[in-house]
Amino acid sequence: MENMDNTILHSKNDKQNKVEFIMESVYGALKEKGYNPVSQIVGYIMSGDPSYITSHQGARALITKIERDELLEEFVKSYVEKF
Repeated sequence: MENMDNTILHSKNDKQNKVEFIMESVYGALKEKGYNPVSQIVGYIMSGDPSYITSHQGARALITKIERDELLEEFVKSYVEKF
């Protein structure tokens, strides 16, 4: 049986890596279907309506695995870190 006394530490990058993977996949699926990925993703974040995201390649299911406020937080962090 596994020893459950140890604490598992998750790096801050775990969430960022998950968001990056999901957004790359969603962006690619939207682009592949001929949509404007930025407009579609913004529409989803603003409205909460997952129909803005294509179901192609499981993109809709992927993006709903992350809360919209978490997505926005990661986007802002990524933008601000450039300064």
